[in-house]
Amino acid sequence: MEKEREDKITMLTDDGENVDFYVLEETRINARSYLLVTDAPEGEDGECYILKDVSADQEADAVYEFVEDDRELDGLMGVFEALLEDADIDLEK
Repeated sequence: MEKEREDKITMLTDDGENVDFYVLEETRINARSYLLVTDAPEGEDGECYILKDVSADQEADAVYEFVEDDRELDGLMGVFEALLEDADIDLEK
């Protein structure tokens, strides 16, 4: 029996569907949390996305949105590439 990864998160879309993402890395910049996630389980190729925590401090659940601003995305990609330089993960924009 395969052990379920602890770094899997499930997001609820606007359409009410559950979508699973696997967290590759996490960082905090300027008091904001960011996640680098993929849509593929470990060992499979998939798409990577950067999520930004936009929830208020008093909210019980984290609220994430996809980073879409190109300048912010480029800066974050550099940070995540540095964090993952020893991992066997290739990031492409």
